[in-house]
Formats: sequence, C-alpha cells, structure tokens
Amino acid sequence: MKGPLFYSKILLFGEYGIIRDSKGLSIPYNFYNGALKRDENPSDEAIKSNGNLKRFLVYLDTLQNEQPDLVTFDLDTLKSDVETGMYFDSSIPQGYGVGSSGALVAAIYDKYAQNKITVLENLTREKLLQLKNIFSQMESFFHGKSSGLDPLNSYLSIPILINSKDNIQATGIPNQSFDGKGAVFLLDSGIVGETAPMVNIFMENLKDKGFRAMLKNQFVKHTDACVENFLGGDMKSLFMNTKKLSKVVLNNFKPMIPEQFHGIWQQGIDSNDYYLKLCGSGGGGYILGFTEDLERAKLSLKDYKLEVVYQF
Repeated sequence: MKGPLFYSKILLFGEYGIIRDSKGLSIPYNFYNGALKRDENPSDEAIKSNGNLKRFLVYLDTLQNEQPDLVTFDLDTLKSDVETGMYFDSSIPQGYGVGSSGALVAAIYDKYAQNKITVLENLTREKLLQLKNIFSQMESFFHGKSSGLDPLNSYLSIPILINSKDNIQATGIPNQSFDGKGAVFLLDSGIVGETAPMVNIFMENLKDKGFRAMLKNQFVKHTDACVENFLGGDMKSLFMNTKKLSKVVLNNFKPMIPEQFHGIWQQGIDSNDYYLKLCGSGGGGYILGFTEDLERAKLSLKDYKLEVVYQF
C-alpha cells in the first residue's frame, strides 16, 4: 500500500499576521513530501507514526460525533488500516515551519473523508473556506489552534492567496527563472521549533495595546505590500518592503528568532545582501530569506546551509 504524495508548504508572507487579518501567500514546496504506507517490517519511525495515527483516529471520531455536519470519515476502514500498521512516511522535517502535520491531515482527508471536495471540481471561494475550516479542526489535534492553511495547501498543491480570514483564493505566482539572480531561500537554524508555545507568546503580546498598534501599522501593512509586490512581479518594491518587514520582526518578535540568529538577521538589514523573516511560527526550524543576489547572499552566509525555494 502506498498512497498519493502530499507536499510540504511555505508561507511566504503572513505568519502571525493572518491571525490579525493580514494578507498571506502560501506556496507548495515539492522538495519534501509524505504518503500513507504499510510495511511488512516497519521501522521504529513507522511504529511511532502509527501510534500517532491511533491517537489522531480517536480525535477524528470525537470530531465527527460533535460536528457531524462538518465532515464524516470512513472510520471503520481507517481504524482497520491503522490497526494493521498504516503510518505516514514523510521526508518533511517536523517543527521546521514547512507543514509536516498539514501533509498528514491532507492525506487522511483525501483517503477517508466521505463526500470530499476534490481538486478537480470548480473551487469556489465557499468550497475553499469549507475545506480550510475542516482542515483547521482536523489539524487542531496537533497544534491546539490551526488556521487550516497548511493542509489546504498540501491537499490542493497550488499557491493560495489569503486576502482575509474568510476570503481566500487559488492564485498564480510569477514564473521562476532559474538563471535569475534574485531568490527566496531557507536557512536551517538547526533547532526544532514548537508551534504552540510561540503562538501562546504572540497571543499574550496581543493583550498589549502598543503591540497591537505595531502589528496593524507596521507588520500587517508591510506584509500586505510584500504579497502585492510579489504577485505583481514588482521585485524592486518587494525588497524594499521585505527589508522593512525584516526590521519590524527583529524588533518585535525576538522570542521567535533563535538567539544565535539575531546578529546575522541584523547583518542582512545593514548590508542589503539578504533579508530574513520568520518561516511559520519561528522558535527554530527554518528561517526564510530573500535576496536580490543569490551569490552575494551565499557568500555572506557561507557558514550556513541555504536551500533555494524560488528564483526570479
């Protein structure tokens, strides 16, 4: 048994901001993927994953009983598959902000949901919101609170533009140019991040009036501008706004940036060689970088492992 592949995702813009109705842009990242599998001789990893699926199954059973109108699953088949050793075989690193639980949620919905919304039908805004809502409830098992965007991206495998909480749409992004000098890249912090504690810090900060004002007047404003610049192919403005965003994050989201990266974060802003921002909730995992000159960024960050996501 081997199910279809579900890919990781990258939220290019919108982390934390989308909680406060900023724009967001999420793209599939095909470098990592996962699929439901069963093996004759499962590894320790597979056995651990199977244990997770057992707990997830109990959660889905409760979810279906409490909200029968939201989603129904073929729980008997799911239960029998889990009991005979099914697991999620994934190359997506956990705690890195690239959607490991999202891909698992997408795979389970795809295989076991009844009357499911499929990628092949006309994806109206209502259907996208319905899917996002289902995925949000499913993924809450892993994070405590989920927007549902990671599984949505993984399930549809197309870029998604978030205009606001209840206005999302599939979108096209400018074509990649593999000989272009500009790039979006991932920087490996070498630390596993935990989503829930980071979101809790953010929610605590929201109680502060000054923090809320900074979010609205700077963070959300620059995020929205970055999304518009990127989709419009206006790279000059994109870098100007990404620099502003990078500064705001360094000044106001320090707990979400691993301490040993505060210096190179500032160095990017000062040198204009690259600009860094959070990838997902932060606290570890990947850091997202934007550069107008990939070779120059590589030189500046020669002690770190860079993974190119997108070139233009």
